[in-house]
Amino acid sequence: MATKPPPSHLELLIGESPCFRRVIEKIPCVAEANATVLISGDTGTGKELFARAIHYMSPRSAKPFIPVNCGTLPDHLFENELFGHARGAFTDASSAEEGLMTEAEGGTLLLDEVDALSLYAQVKLLRFLQDRQYRPLGSARSRTADVRIIAATNTDLRRRIDLGAFREDMYHRLNVLRLVLPSLTERPEDIALLAEHFLTRYAGPTGPGPRRFSAAALHKLTAYRWPGNVRELEAVIQRAVILTSSTVLEERDIDLPDAPGAGTRRGLTFREAKARAIDGFERTYLANLLAEHRGNISRAARAAGKERRAFQRLLRKHALESCIFRR
Repeated sequence: MATKPPPSHLELLIGESPCFRRVIEKIPCVAEANATVLISGDTGTGKELFARAIHYMSPRSAKPFIPVNCGTLPDHLFENELFGHARGAFTDASSAEEGLMTEAEGGTLLLDEVDALSLYAQVKLLRFLQDRQYRPLGSARSRTADVRIIAATNTDLRRRIDLGAFREDMYHRLNVLRLVLPSLTERPEDIALLAEHFLTRYAGPTGPGPRRFSAAALHKLTAYRWPGNVRELEAVIQRAVILTSSTVLEERDIDLPDAPGAGTRRGLTFREAKARAIDGFERTYLANLLAEHRGNISRAARAAGKERRAFQRLLRKHALESCIFRR
């Protein structure tokens, strides 16, 4: 029996600020088209949620939505992962294997962190973008796939082109339709709305634990600049719900780095204020890395240039749990 297609996912895009609503209003038109879409925005702004909304509002909604993180695909795995391989294509290929293009047939393939693709991988993908044809590794025959491509990036691709790290023809193939997502700093009026949404999600409608925010807690949330955007806000609320048993989330329950200069207002010595500032920087930096890499400690440690054990010691020092950042 056919399964019921998922909802449109628009209900997961929370916000009433004008800059956010302007992007939301474009989704139905973008969804109806069949052209490639480029979604850009800072880490944690919800690029995959927007991609899902486009897919599930499109004529392809009953077909698969397949996300792939390009940052995790080295060159020697890229072709095999996307296009599959024929039997005998390499030493361990004892049987043929289909790639993600086949899995996504009729649906949508999200290329997240598309800026991470090497120039070699871009060349391989470019042919598919041009004529929707690809060739599995070791195969003498080309295939055609009916797959819509949505690409997402948190970097300036134009800047990557100037640096010689991204092909200009690839950029133009991706940038047919474009959505630019605002950061949470650009829509501060949505912070309280999002916080209430996440409180309801993680506290549940009837279970024990927090039911609302105090005025001071909401003020603390709205005064923070949220460098990790909505993903960081979600993690903070989830952590507060887990660690708080009272029915009201107070200011002390909202675990955020100290604001710059906070130490001087509290009468700390220079050394104490410096230590507090460094501690706050470390925690924010680590939280942002975990948010960017979705709780993957190995990848976050590599990005920080630290060994995994040393990175884990820092996480323990700042009471950061990687599982909170996984989605």
